[in-house]
Amino acid sequence: MTIFFTNARLIDPEAGTDAPGNLLVQDGKITEIFPENIEFEAMFRARNISPEAVEIIDCKNRCLAPGIVDIGVKVCEPGERHKESYKSAGLAAAAGGVTTMVTRPDTSPAIDNPEALEFVTRRAQADAPVNVLPMAALTKGRDGREMTEIGFLMDAGAVAFTDCDRVVTDTKVFSRALTYARSCGALVIAHPQEPILSKGAAATSGKFAALRGLPAVSPMAERMGLDRDIALLEMTGARYHADQITTARALPALERAKNNGLDITAGTSIHHLTLNELDPADYRTFFKVKPPLRSEEDRLAVVEAVRTGLIDTISSMHTPQDEESKRLPFEEAAAGAVALETLLPAALRLYHSEHLDLPTLFRAMSLNPAKRLGLDSGRLCAGAPADLLLFDPDVPFVMDRFALKSKSQNTPFDGQRMQGRVLATYVAGQPVYRRT
Repeated sequence: MTIFFTNARLIDPEAGTDAPGNLLVQDGKITEIFPENIEFEAMFRARNISPEAVEIIDCKNRCLAPGIVDIGVKVCEPGERHKESYKSAGLAAAAGGVTTMVTRPDTSPAIDNPEALEFVTRRAQADAPVNVLPMAALTKGRDGREMTEIGFLMDAGAVAFTDCDRVVTDTKVFSRALTYARSCGALVIAHPQEPILSKGAAATSGKFAALRGLPAVSPMAERMGLDRDIALLEMTGARYHADQITTARALPALERAKNNGLDITAGTSIHHLTLNELDPADYRTFFKVKPPLRSEEDRLAVVEAVRTGLIDTISSMHTPQDEESKRLPFEEAAAGAVALETLLPAALRLYHSEHLDLPTLFRAMSLNPAKRLGLDSGRLCAGAPADLLLFDPDVPFVMDRFALKSKSQNTPFDGQRMQGRVLATYVAGQPVYRRT
């Protein structure tokens, strides 16, 4: 299929530009990018392209950007398919402009062997309309006692290794896993948190948590966990990605590690970029995430770290929870929120508030995640996969959680006024979502 996108506002995170232009797609790849004013029929003839064989899409000056590469999506197969399946997650991703889901292994049972990995890979290929890249557990059962067969799991298709929010407390086990991962060239994704301090925490330490009587954790727990991991990186030389940096206290340590030449990158979640510790108000459990929401000062510091590139990636940290898991006292409710469909409109809050421009947002949501995983996507350039997102950043709407395509609707943005809609999503040049 040949597609020609015309009258587009091209968001190029690699060049850092937001400019009008046109884009040609052939055989699932971006072929060429053209300036704003071009006689496309003459261009087709010069390239021996029959105009009748081209689908021309008038973008009407709306934004065309690389599809989002979302690291850290939880799909609840196997074990909890009633919360989210590959089919429902794939439809939600397509509706949210996510063209590649990098899925977590914190399923029941954990994805810690090649057979389990092959099972979810087959399910994803059969049911999901978007690209799905699975991660595998770093230790067996995510129990932190014995590392998995990293080499075999890489051969089976694992793109990274993580125990998700279960911190490997045994430093010797973690150091051995990092050493082995380095020998295989594997990427390790860790959750920087001091596990004893943060155990049972439902909020961040401060006045709000004290007034609400909630068990809380100091922001220093994140700094302490990151410091330990950085020390082990210095010892092992492994490839490392921190899944969520959410506090100002952790940023200087991250900057020093990067300046010292360690192979370290860091991400943050869209919820920690756009919400703060006051949002749960009267114990609203849809706002309970892990780590807990932080102070407004922390939020602004993390936004600035994304702007400067100190924090590399933004992810949804999509974590479906059913009604029974959330309709509990705040302290007992399950942590997590769905975000595949809300990732882009929530991120656009940062654009409309003039904290981040669109190329910077897509650098963190598309380009940098793709680069960290060694993918060709996340770019607007000749030869890149035609994984594309067409969106209107200005259209207003009220979020209705019951309209979401996820099986679970535990979003903190329910009922909130948002701005920015996905109009169409393309994977390898094929439309997988079009807004009607």
